[in-house]
Amino acid sequence: MFDYESIHHYHSSLTGGSTTCELAVTHYLEQIQAKKHLNAFLHVYAHEALQKAKALDHSRTHNGITGKLHGVVIALKDVICYKDHPVSAASKILDGFISVYDATVVSKLLKEEAIIIGHTNCDEFAMGSTNENSAYGNVLNELDETRVPGGSSGGSAVAVQAGMCMVSLGTDTGGSVRQPADFCGIVGFKPTYGMISRFGVIAYASSFDQVGIFACTIEDVALVLESIAGGDPYDSTVSNTPVRRYKIDPQKRSMPRIGYLAEALQNQALDSEMAESLNNFIGTLIRDGHDVKPVSFDLLDHIVPAYYILTTAEASSNLSRYDGVRYGYRAGRDSEELADMYSYSRSSGFGKEVKRRIMLGTFVLSAGYYDAYFTKAQQVRRLLSEKVSLIFNDLDILLLPTSPSTAFALGEKMQDPVAMYAADIFTVFANLTGLPAISLPLFRHSNGLPFGLQIMTYRFCELSLLQLSSEWMARYRTSRF
Repeated sequence: MFDYESIHHYHSSLTGGSTTCELAVTHYLEQIQAKKHLNAFLHVYAHEALQKAKALDHSRTHNGITGKLHGVVIALKDVICYKDHPVSAASKILDGFISVYDATVVSKLLKEEAIIIGHTNCDEFAMGSTNENSAYGNVLNELDETRVPGGSSGGSAVAVQAGMCMVSLGTDTGGSVRQPADFCGIVGFKPTYGMISRFGVIAYASSFDQVGIFACTIEDVALVLESIAGGDPYDSTVSNTPVRRYKIDPQKRSMPRIGYLAEALQNQALDSEMAESLNNFIGTLIRDGHDVKPVSFDLLDHIVPAYYILTTAEASSNLSRYDGVRYGYRAGRDSEELADMYSYSRSSGFGKEVKRRIMLGTFVLSAGYYDAYFTKAQQVRRLLSEKVSLIFNDLDILLLPTSPSTAFALGEKMQDPVAMYAADIFTVFANLTGLPAISLPLFRHSNGLPFGLQIMTYRFCELSLLQLSSEWMARYRTSRF
């Protein structure tokens, strides 16, 4: 029987001969089939995953383990291109489309000898917080199948939560890795904007999008980050800073300067039991000798409006390429007017939430409203960045909730998009400012569901973030799922 703890443990088992890559892949394919009703995967690459596993087992007998991710079974969110494989962004408008190249993150995974087992379900074009906006149906939360797994990367989160792969990649535009990780009781990590190439990742909002990592351990996150980070000539927004080793020291005890957003813990949207647990945790940190202090942040109420103005504006531009002409779905083939064919294709090809955001974005960019909305939102974003720089002059770590509630019921917020958008209040901050952030599954609610703590550091301080996260997971985690 195959058992997985971490990449390090798995590699030790491979070297010791107690398991094989083929056995690992077979195990995960069985789990995917057994838990098919969760709808986490859209495409499973069973045959080629097994072939790759056999090839790695053969090469290891002669060369040993040569790649950092040798034999590691990884799932990709269905917005990440994998050459000669379907990619649809969970949208009807890309039905039948086959990628003609690899995303940079995929090229790096394959270079490090990872095994890609499939593409996971997500909210259409990564627009959503519940994974209920997919053209291919809801993803279910394994902990409670009446609850959402979070979104937009819900399929990637459930794939790790339910033991259908070792780690997975998602994308995080406004919390789409951290929030589903929070709902599913696993680790969700978003790096600094520009740490990982976005080349080959279907765009939602280009100045916000970032590839993120789901795993059960911080050490797995660190190793995957080390493997996929770094410069890329195909993405001008990527930092060319040399990639460092994200080595976690299990013996180290960090004593950073810690701050927490007082307005976040006092926010009326935050579940009272969650607020109490987070306040108690802060008290525990103080008793353990940490330097912890509240940080006043008077811009919290402006974060969500600024985020949705800017991201929908970028989405309206990015999604204009899906017109029914160049690739993917086409309707109105018999139309006499080209504009009618465009209209028919986009109206029937896009889902309700995507169309809503395209229209919102087009509105805020229109001549009469550009300065009133888009320009003001850009000014708020600049103020946020300035405020963050001042905060991290005095602090090393910033704490806040990941989500204002535990996973909510299927359909609970689908009729109220404003309430859905407001639920992103604690995660979009990191995307607006480009900060690295992680959600740690430290707590359990009285309703039986997990909830986490969100930790942020300053830009490109991932090593200290991951080191502290590893220490706190070992020291303070109250439950495991």
